Amino acid sequence: MDFTELEAIEGLRWSWNSWPPSKSDAASLIIPLSLLQTPLMQSSEIPILPYDPVICSKCGAVLNPYARVDYTSRIWSCPFCYARNPFPRSYSSIAETNLPAELFPTYSSVEYAAADHFANNLSSSMSFSSMASFSSTSSGGGGGVGPAFVFVVDRCMEKEEIRAVKHELLRVIEQLPENALVGLIEFDSMVKVHDIGFSECSRVVLLHGQRELSSEQIQQFLGINRTRMLQLGKTPVIQKQGFLLPVSECEFSISSAIEEIDSLVHTKRGHRPQRCTGAAISAALGLLEACLVNTGSRIMVFTSGPATLGPGIIVDSDLSKAIRNHGDLINDHAPYFRKSSAFYKRLSERLLKSSIVLDFFACALDQVGTAEVKAPVESSGGFMIIGETFESDQFRKCMRHIFSHDEEGNLKMYFDATIEIVTTRDVKICGALGPCVSLQKKNNIVSDNETGEGGTYMWKLNTLTNKTCIAFFFQVSDEQKAQPGSAFFIQFITRYRHGNMGVRKRVTTAARRWVGKQSPEIVAGFDQEAAAAVMARLAIHRAETCYSRDVVRWLDDTLISFASKFGDYVQEDASTFRLTSNFSLYPQFMFYLRRSQFIDVFNCTPDETAFFKLMLNREGVVGSLVMIQPTLFQYSFDGPPIPVLLDVRSISSDVILLFDSYFHVVIHCGSKVAQWRKLGYDKDPNHENLRKLLEAPEVDAEQLVAERIPAPKLIKCDQHSSQARFLLAKLNPSVTQDSNYEEGSDIIFTDDLSLQVFIDHLQALAVQG
Repeated sequence: MDFTELEAIEGLRWSWNSWPPSKSDAASLIIPLSLLQTPLMQSSEIPILPYDPVICSKCGAVLNPYARVDYTSRIWSCPFCYARNPFPRSYSSIAETNLPAELFPTYSSVEYAAADHFANNLSSSMSFSSMASFSSTSSGGGGGVGPAFVFVVDRCMEKEEIRAVKHELLRVIEQLPENALVGLIEFDSMVKVHDIGFSECSRVVLLHGQRELSSEQIQQFLGINRTRMLQLGKTPVIQKQGFLLPVSECEFSISSAIEEIDSLVHTKRGHRPQRCTGAAISAALGLLEACLVNTGSRIMVFTSGPATLGPGIIVDSDLSKAIRNHGDLINDHAPYFRKSSAFYKRLSERLLKSSIVLDFFACALDQVGTAEVKAPVESSGGFMIIGETFESDQFRKCMRHIFSHDEEGNLKMYFDATIEIVTTRDVKICGALGPCVSLQKKNNIVSDNETGEGGTYMWKLNTLTNKTCIAFFFQVSDEQKAQPGSAFFIQFITRYRHGNMGVRKRVTTAARRWVGKQSPEIVAGFDQEAAAAVMARLAIHRAETCYSRDVVRWLDDTLISFASKFGDYVQEDASTFRLTSNFSLYPQFMFYLRRSQFIDVFNCTPDETAFFKLMLNREGVVGSLVMIQPTLFQYSFDGPPIPVLLDVRSISSDVILLFDSYFHVVIHCGSKVAQWRKLGYDKDPNHENLRKLLEAPEVDAEQLVAERIPAPKLIKCDQHSSQARFLLAKLNPSVTQDSNYEEGSDIIFTDDLSLQVFIDHLQALAVQG
């Protein structure tokens, strides 16, 4: 079974592709029944249908290829609840030779893009948190309004840094659609909200950086009064204001305001700059809430240091007070961490309510507080960058990716999404892990056992991309006994606002079979790569509330139970232990997961750990595996590049290694190759092969960097150099200071177990039954 081909069709990767029919049998599989879904996976095979979906009147499922159709009476039976539904009049010509696209067996996914979608479907999608905005748009009140962007810029940056940020913002303003709304906020110890609608001169409203203001207070200070008429069923009325305007009305004024942003270079000796980052974000959020921009908006923060005053403070301005590390968080010695995290948690709830995305771009040589800001960035689906400088290609590339356009000229941004799951009665929904939030919508298919964002059949995403991936967890219902051989169905209904501000609905319907608990189909249907990605998400979810050693112990216990159940062995004889090819790589994935930066936070700051976890929690199977077990390719004179073991023995003096850990790409030259390069042999026409050898990994590395957002850090190093630590830290320590090794060969100084010792211990414990 080729799981990659199935993913290309469905956008789904299942940990188990065949499920046992009882709850106890499913629990005995050890790895939970789960799948990873990429809701908006790009595919040229998905048809775009210019009409509304046909929905089951009982369970809300959408018409799909698994429905039974009576062409004579024009009635279809829902495969989820078995209810019989009449076709609408527009389907009067339906016949076996005239099928609508959603009934084609080859289309497991279809997308609906009716021009009057929200006018016709308002009643069926009232669970949207932003239905008020839909109704106002459909009625023509805001038909021409595009997405809104509020740029929040730190004035405490160095001049070169501010220059780089201003250059990118001006480029963004030039390329935004004319109906896009824009606003600008600067901050240092005060928050400056620009009135870009005031043409007489540059005018700003100053807010104190030390106060935590409510949304109503911010609106009062800005002079924005909104009149609510919801009790009359009318659209709320907003008075004219100049803080958030369409680009067509303010391009000159906002460009001038951006150009005038200047660096605040006066900092007291021995102190950090006075920054009120939390107050600035809160002001931007209050502005968007006041203007009722619920159809899609972003707050984009650009900063180069930690907040030192006001809500969301990270550290005192006095440089004698060090910024918190992991030891401080574990021992509760970080005085501001809990309070600031609680502040940002409150912000994330407001962001969710108004469908606002928070992007956080932090470029500095020290920490800036992304560990505290992670909650609203992750729950809103925003981008996060932690880099060294805004002058880097990493920052420029990320900004240009965010504001890229499709073939029709629309921004490639998808806002205000919900994902709804419909299942057959014998499957219950436990929850989800990813950049989504539970909407607490319950019915009879929602399980009481919650995993992550649970207690619901519907989740909210403020934004998503073509690569956003969510992990969903299920369990077998113990109320109804499923029959082996019969099929069960799961349907994903993703509603989202397209870049043209129209509402679309993508529907994916998947079917799998119940099989007996001893069936060989269970083993054949195990996807060890998807299982590793799911277990990684579960591990970092546990790490939010447990110590690292407890997470490692849980991973080890799970792996031992898994190996004991699916291994072939003679009781108490470790030498007889074998795993079939479908399971053989899974222990290796768990070995590298235990050593990864997600679990072992040694030599990582809290900011880095927060960033790593945020990225893992939204990445698909392939990207997740690269994060867990990096790839290593060898380049030599013997032939084309070949993959080699992620092991210290793969290092050789006459080869070049290309290492990819997702966040870092390392080109590692062996000592002999490095010496030849230093002597300039690659520039000699007689040594053309050496030049090609040196160029090949450079080309492949550039391709890796170009394909990934945010771009990984590219490191070029030689054997035995200090930068080689980025490679050595991730290699299997099969040769250490305690091993027998040849003079001049690479060794790793560590007390960590090697993969072989780990596997030996696993086998010894697994065969004990």
